[in-house]
Amino acid sequence: MTEPTVRLLIADDDALVRAGLRMILAADPTIDVVGEAADGRTAIRAATELRPHVVLMDIRMPELDGIAATELLRSLPEPPQVIVLTTFHLDDYVLAALRAGASGFLLKDTAPTQIVQAVHTVAGGDAMLSPAVTRRLIARFADDTANSRRARAAERLDVLSDRERQVAIEVARGASNADVAARLYMSEATVKAHVSRLLTKLDLTNRVQVAILVHDAGLA
Repeated sequence: MTEPTVRLLIADDDALVRAGLRMILAADPTIDVVGEAADGRTAIRAATELRPHVVLMDIRMPELDGIAATELLRSLPEPPQVIVLTTFHLDDYVLAALRAGASGFLLKDTAPTQIVQAVHTVAGGDAMLSPAVTRRLIARFADDTANSRRARAAERLDVLSDRERQVAIEVARGASNADVAARLYMSEATVKAHVSRLLTKLDLTNRVQVAILVHDAGLA
């Protein structure tokens, strides 16, 4: 069976970066680069018109930065998945973009095969979640409000059942649905149902936000 085509929009203010990404991604016959944008406002308009499945979003752009653009895109009725692009492992804006609804992030020097894989991963509804990097990002943003943030996160997680909490913790550790199923002795379909319910209960949009909340609560 032919793999479905992923519609992709590239948003970056550097024309060379856009050209490089287009060349890498257009080489995959199951990815259709439907458009490009050089700033956040153009990215919003293009995404509304072109209806991409995935947006590669640079964080630092003129007019409207990648964080604000991501939040606006994720508020659409049928939002695209967003992968934020950054130059540094610990870009100060990455965590904010993840909180805004991005499904993960890529370094701009990521290997071409990994970029292609990342696009397919988020297009399939999963998240690019590296537990080690997530922990480092959260640690970077730790401040005097850490205790109150932990209390707020723990209070939000109180709405989950014991099983949903176990699934949330496994998600925060970077486990795929198959991994969670194996560790908690349940089917993948049951795991998907638990993930869907906990996203609804927590009013979150993806697994990355679940991971951040669980880490904020000190549970992973």
